[in-house]
Amino acid sequence: MRIVLLGSPGSGKGTQACKIITKYNIPHISTGDIFRDNIKRQTEIGIEAKKFIDKGLLVPDELTLQIVEDRFDQPDCAAGFLLDGFPRTLVQAEALEKEMISTGKKLDAVVNLEVNDDTIIRRMTGRRVCSKCGATYNLMYNKPIVDETCDKCGGSLYVRDDDKIETVTNRLKVYKTETQPLIDFYRDRGILITVNGEQDAEVVFQNISKALEQF
Repeated sequence: MRIVLLGSPGSGKGTQACKIITKYNIPHISTGDIFRDNIKRQTEIGIEAKKFIDKGLLVPDELTLQIVEDRFDQPDCAAGFLLDGFPRTLVQAEALEKEMISTGKKLDAVVNLEVNDDTIIRRMTGRRVCSKCGATYNLMYNKPIVDETCDKCGGSLYVRDDDKIETVTNRLKVYKTETQPLIDFYRDRGILITVNGEQDAEVVFQNISKALEQF
């Protein structure tokens, strides 16, 4: 099954992605994860991408398209995939569609998680990351036992640049401008599934599963 997962930053895409790939046994292609890995390894792509990510801006299409096309060539994508974080613009969506057509394939469904902006801001500004082991916490629903201290290794917790309120607000603005038009794009193609992402994560997944059964 070939699925695209849409939703604003902090909408719960990561949680739902894990559940979807487990159920359908398909690889999770997260452009965010790929970029973060490149940033950590300080590759050429990573250094360039970081300039945009730290400002809450979208990584340019040419960089994003490059990593996605390379990922499609790997053997585990033969039976399907879950795309998370791509496409983010109409240009990317059109490029993906052309790629699918050129290989004789098609997207089966596009899952759109809807979450209120206020909820997004609370979720993202409450996120904390361990400076030593990288463990992630959230002050809303996964607090550390001791404030600002990692439960696992005792390292200090910090707020990532892209989780600061100024950046989060800008990311939401960019999302509405650049990504929300994709909803109409995929609705016109008859493959859009919209799910309320403010419910319990398991309820959200159950609703996604029921909808995917129709495809």
